[in-house]
Formats: sequence, C-alpha cells, structure tokens
Amino acid sequence: MRPPSSSVHPCSQCAFYDQSVWHPVGNGAMSFLTGGFSRREFSEGQALYQQGDENRGVFCVSRGLFAIRAHSETGNTTLLKLAYPGDVIGFRSYLAGGLHKTEARALLPSRVCTVAHRNANRLVHTDAKVLTRLTARCVDEIDAGRDRIIDAATESNQTRLTRILSKLMQAHGSRDGAYLRMQLPLSRTDLADLLGIKPETVSRVLKRLKQEGEFIVSGRDIRMPIVQTSSPAIKGA
Repeated sequence: MRPPSSSVHPCSQCAFYDQSVWHPVGNGAMSFLTGGFSRREFSEGQALYQQGDENRGVFCVSRGLFAIRAHSETGNTTLLKLAYPGDVIGFRSYLAGGLHKTEARALLPSRVCTVAHRNANRLVHTDAKVLTRLTARCVDEIDAGRDRIIDAATESNQTRLTRILSKLMQAHGSRDGAYLRMQLPLSRTDLADLLGIKPETVSRVLKRLKQEGEFIVSGRDIRMPIVQTSSPAIKGA
C-alpha cells in the first residue's frame, strides 16, 4: 500500500482516529510518524507476531479480528482475549523493551496499522500526549482484566457468553432476514478460555441460549434476532 504523505496524518481517515494513540502528533513530528507507518493485510490464520518474538513496533487493528494467545512450556495454549478494530496490541512488550509474551493471530481477514519501533520511540519521548494515550491503553487493559474477574464471580455463564456473542455479532455479523448472522470465528475451546469454564459447559450454555430463543446455533453458524440490536454499523444495513 502507498505510504501516506509526510504532511497528512496517516490515521486521519480511520474511523478510530479520535481514539488513536497517534492522534496528538502534529506537523512538527509528522515525518517521524509517517516514516515508520505501514498497513498490512492478514489472511485468516496468519500471525502478526508470535510468543518470544522481538517487538517491532506498536500495532493497531483497523479491520478484522485477532486472537491473543499464550503458549505454555507444556504445549498448552490459552486464548486470553480478542482484539477488535480500534484495539492496540503488542504495546506491553514495546513499553517493557522485551519479547512478546503472547501470540497475535488473525481469526478473520484483517488489517493492521503499525508504527515501527524506532519511530514510536521518537514520538513517545518527544510528545507527552502520545505517551499518555499509550499509558491509558495499559490502564484500560488492566481494568478490563479486573472486570472479567468480577464478572466471573458475579454473573452467570449465560450472561457472559451472550455478551461475547453479541459483541462478535455487532462487529462481524450481517443481516439475514429478521436475524443477524455470522460464522463463529472461535471454537468452543476458545470460548471456554475466554469464560474460564470447560468446553462442555459452553455447549450446555449454548443449548440454553438456543432453547430460550436468544440465538439460533447450528455448529458455528450463529443467528440472533435483529430486534435485539439497533446498531447502525451492521454490514448490509
């Protein structure tokens, strides 16, 4: 993809521009941003980085969906979180100056915007507002982890699974008559990891959701009655 002009903010046409880590960068430092900025398309299953890789910069998901996984020495793999459009990933290894402790792999065809490590360093060290935004992302991630712990202790598995499916549907579903429909990009094992329960429990909860009419589930084909959402961002609207 053609690199952006050195005088134009590379995030300016993005739907997430206002929340971008790089939004505060002004004309005086724009060349450092555009000089290290790139966009890359990812196919389903392709890795952005793997656990143990050196950090190459700060990454923002601009389209698609990424799975952030951790691999243990015993060979087990755990899905820790999903990265949606607008999410910044890989920044903890960047700030720590160390290796990636997780893997990021596309679950759907995706696009990632990257600011290379050297350029990111220059911007972070010369603009306090950029560092503040990056730090805020760290705080948000810590808060999200706390919220997941609280939700696991106070909410039912059905409520938490409904939230995950609804968010995926809003981000990646399309209209199909009176329903929103998607092919679930996660396995039941993945859903179990996100919820902290066993895969067989996920199957039972999905069965209850189907019985109560909240979702129609057939394998990975998921439909949700369209009356449950009023989001204008659904594809095909």
